[in-house]
Amino acid sequence: MPKIMIIEDDEVISKELKELLQSNGYRVALIKDFTNTLNEILSYSPDLVLLDINIPYMNGEVLLQNLRKKSNVPVIMVTSKNTEVDEVLSITYGADDYITKPYNPNILLLRIGAVLKRTSKNTNIINYHDLEINISKGLITKGDTEVILTKNEMIIFSYLLNHQNRIVTRDELMTDLWNNDEFINDNALTVNISRLRAKLKDIGYYKAIETRKGLGYILS
Repeated sequence: MPKIMIIEDDEVISKELKELLQSNGYRVALIKDFTNTLNEILSYSPDLVLLDINIPYMNGEVLLQNLRKKSNVPVIMVTSKNTEVDEVLSITYGADDYITKPYNPNILLLRIGAVLKRTSKNTNIINYHDLEINISKGLITKGDTEVILTKNEMIIFSYLLNHQNRIVTRDELMTDLWNNDEFINDNALTVNISRLRAKLKDIGYYKAIETRKGLGYILS
């Protein structure tokens, strides 16, 4: 179920959008405190952002510029403005689409579906907080810092990312490695987990992977 974050300061509109999207099978988060919007987006790691241009503290186009320095999450600009300048600026700054209020809800849903379908082809890129993970390259990027993972480390990390905030057993991880043609025993799994933790620690994530004794691991 795709996650969508709504960045809209009009409470009535944001609630209507939330109801519309939830009724069509999306998970939805609303921004209520706009003082730290960029970090809110990165922490939630949405599959798509609906971003209004006129928001408190920071213009939506400026926020988009800052977001693009850290994430390639798809963004649809939603605004009451109706000028070619705003549309051109939004696309120039990295928006994936643009829709003007008042909009037809069905058109908005079609736009969202089209953007998600188009961008989901690039499944090699996953965002985790302020990290960008390139699965095919085995690369974690944080700002100007890059960390290279081995194939086994990336398989483990990808599985934990895809099951974030729930306990993953050691058997699940070894099965996933086996399905990727990587034979690994129990001791080797422990070593790979330790190495992955050390690499995450080097970029500031000291307790990202938590051990649940007798159960497995959880990535929060």
